[in-house]
Amino acid sequence: MDAETPPPPQTASSRLANALFGRVDGASLAAFRFAFGVTVLWEMWRHFQYDWIRHYYVDPTFWFSYPGFSWVTPWPGNWMYLHYAVTAAAAACVALGYRYRVSSLVTALGFTYIFLLDQSHYLNHFYLVSLLSWVMATLPCHRTLSMDAAAGRVDASDTAPRWALWTARFMVGVPYFFGGVAKLNHDWLNGAPIRDWLAKVVDFPLVGHVFTEEWAVQGFVWGGLLLDLLIVPALLYRPTRKYAYLAAVCFHVTNARLFQIGIFPWFMIAATTIFFEPSWPRLGGHLIPKVGQGNEASTRWTLPRMAGMATLGLFALAQCVLPFRHHLYEGHVSWTEEGHRFSWHMKLRQKSGEVEFVAYAPELDTEWTINPELHLTARQSGKMAGHPMMVRQFARYLAEDLRADGLEGVQIRVRNVAGLNGRPKQTLIRPDVDLARTDAEIDSQDWLTPLTTPLPPREDRAAKAARIAERVANTIYR
Repeated sequence: MDAETPPPPQTASSRLANALFGRVDGASLAAFRFAFGVTVLWEMWRHFQYDWIRHYYVDPTFWFSYPGFSWVTPWPGNWMYLHYAVTAAAAACVALGYRYRVSSLVTALGFTYIFLLDQSHYLNHFYLVSLLSWVMATLPCHRTLSMDAAAGRVDASDTAPRWALWTARFMVGVPYFFGGVAKLNHDWLNGAPIRDWLAKVVDFPLVGHVFTEEWAVQGFVWGGLLLDLLIVPALLYRPTRKYAYLAAVCFHVTNARLFQIGIFPWFMIAATTIFFEPSWPRLGGHLIPKVGQGNEASTRWTLPRMAGMATLGLFALAQCVLPFRHHLYEGHVSWTEEGHRFSWHMKLRQKSGEVEFVAYAPELDTEWTINPELHLTARQSGKMAGHPMMVRQFARYLAEDLRADGLEGVQIRVRNVAGLNGRPKQTLIRPDVDLARTDAEIDSQDWLTPLTTPLPPREDRAAKAARIAERVANTIYR
């Protein structure tokens, strides 16, 4: 009898193909799809509910565009309401897995368009949802537990490729890990600005009365830092997974109560379940049994697969590099704001500012001040005062507006002061620089004043927090 021929040894390429294209249960991706769609739908509803669409995009006459995206402007008149309605409907279809490829693309276009309209409305979780919306458009999340699969529009399958699961896990892990890396800075480790924020919520049930104690402040400082840095490996390691998830739930629920940051905590609670076993939504088959379809798939390399994995790898690399780009600029990132956004710098700064715009017409030898709130909403004006790039953008808008009125050569200067994380206010933008000039005529280090005021001593900051807490308590119990 002939000896059995051993299988040929696997090459590195075939092992990588098996790791990427091998099959896992698709139920967790279906649950992730549902959580994502419901989150976007909820956010669209909130904008209708609180009349933010009119206040943010219908009534204003100026919006702070992102560099390179000045062509993205709000729809005229009441068309913004239709845009939100279409995006909400598409998100609902994503959640249900209905016409998934089209609805996920519409959701990505609709939400990203809203995100790009105005820098003053930047939120880290809006950035996360924008990124995820495009990722979701590429993931095969509609072959399991979807209306498309039930209707036969796609081949139903119990499984999904392993790369799709790990892509979703990567996207959830990014804000955790890089949010922790961002906390490795002087201000956070010294309890700024978390100390002042905790003093404002001393009415927190049961434990709020200790929030002004230094040990409690340090608990939040180190607890937030360590959770962000360690939560992903703890979720990936099976013996610690349930404890890590419980810690994440407590973390997000506490943040939701303390800081009222909208949809982010609730989405992260739902999205973090992607680290569970891929079959977790089935609850051992008692809730959602398998149907035994589509469980086999090729793990061979093809040209489309190679192109797709290369694109996905470049995207992942960009997400790992972008959070560090602020090191390319001089100065304190929370002061200059260069490289602050798209880097998961969450709850790291409390910045108050004041800005006054002064126009000078050389041909008339006359100067006058301009009230920015004649052009901006209170939110836009408040965000701008501490953000030098937005101040410069608005200064150029004012110069163009005055030139349109026939004032050639008009100059715009500002008196701009700001305070960062409890520091005394100091000049942010040099008052002698004409901000109406172009980028080629203004070097960033020539118009920004470096941060020179140190954090006040810890005792002074603790005393300030105690005064804030006392005012809050007096307001509550009056």
